[in-house]
Amino acid sequence: MYAPSPVRPLPPAPPRRVLLFGAVVLGLFVTLLGGVQAGTAHAATGTALRGDTGLYPRVVRLAHSGVANGRVLASVVSFSGNNGLGAIHESTDGGRTFQQVGTVTDPEAAGGQGLCCSTLFELPRPIGSLPAGTLLWAASVGQDEAGRRMALRVFTSTDIGRTWTYLSTIATAGNEKGLWEPEFSVDAAGELVAHYSDETDPAHSQKLMAARTTDGVTWSGHHATIASGLASDRPGMAVVRRLGDGTYFMTYEICAAAGQYVCVVHYRTSADGWNWGDPAHLGYRPETADGKYFKHAPTVAWAPLNGSATGRLYLVGQVLHNADDSVAAGSGGTVWVNDTGGAGAWREIAAPAAVASGTVDYCPNYSSALLPSADGQSLLEIATDYDGAVCKPYYATGAVPSA
Repeated sequence: MYAPSPVRPLPPAPPRRVLLFGAVVLGLFVTLLGGVQAGTAHAATGTALRGDTGLYPRVVRLAHSGVANGRVLASVVSFSGNNGLGAIHESTDGGRTFQQVGTVTDPEAAGGQGLCCSTLFELPRPIGSLPAGTLLWAASVGQDEAGRRMALRVFTSTDIGRTWTYLSTIATAGNEKGLWEPEFSVDAAGELVAHYSDETDPAHSQKLMAARTTDGVTWSGHHATIASGLASDRPGMAVVRRLGDGTYFMTYEICAAAGQYVCVVHYRTSADGWNWGDPAHLGYRPETADGKYFKHAPTVAWAPLNGSATGRLYLVGQVLHNADDSVAAGSGGTVWVNDTGGAGAWREIAAPAAVASGTVDYCPNYSSALLPSADGQSLLEIATDYDGAVCKPYYATGAVPSA
């Protein structure tokens, strides 16, 4: 039903992301998988979150913010001219409507320096002087600078996303390679952990890293969590959730130059959210009972579930493939559900925000955000798709059918 990733003797993969004055071009995906470039009107089902560009959506429901608990906040990467921005949107009606309430402006992402792949997180407990309920936003900056030295920079908000202040830098590249896709969790020791993708090690085209902090300011313990023995492999795009039994569950893609399982979705687990075992162990490939699997840009969500110690997991990827590697009929319109901690077969449900596009690049259904309702009976999704040449985020909520 699921199996460790095969070892593939492949040449090094080319860089995956190029940000050009506010438009991301994922040349690797297009080159390897024959995806078409932007320009055709598609538009996912659902409601547009905003009227212009909104990339890499993330969504949280506040649970540690006092009277604001229950509000839903969503973030996307957007642009004003060639200035990268973090746009913060709020829903006070459970995700039925949203309005923009804040903007993260980082001087290091202004003037065409580049901004990519931000994340949004609510602290479930105090970290140093940061109280529970503090919002964190982090992103990759600097990828378009000459002689670039990319960084992962963290901002905080204590007023429900209205205003933002720079806090710290998780990591800064020591060369011109990339640092991408920050993701937060809190480990079993109560420390804030940042997961990210790292291209700066000459021995690895890319690897997954983690660092942690007790105060939100000083980051330490930087170490690889997934680092393939095959230098051309590119594990990336980690998303981490804590299950009901305390287990930590990480999803990620592993890209390489070619082959059936290029950019296939994987997962691993950790007992404490910090130690993930041998980095050379690439993890497991989640599949349905008939052998379908996702490729590219996975995200995962979690909700409690009566009768399940682990709770319920929801998984989405950019492209759904059949066991023979053909693109499945439900690609772009399918989310998976698993009630056994990721083990065994996953079942398919209809995606709330369906994307019909066959384009494989930075936009359609790329790293879609999932947020189950508090009772687990419905699922909010934010998915991006082209509206003409503009990549916009669309949101919708759908019921979660019983198994």
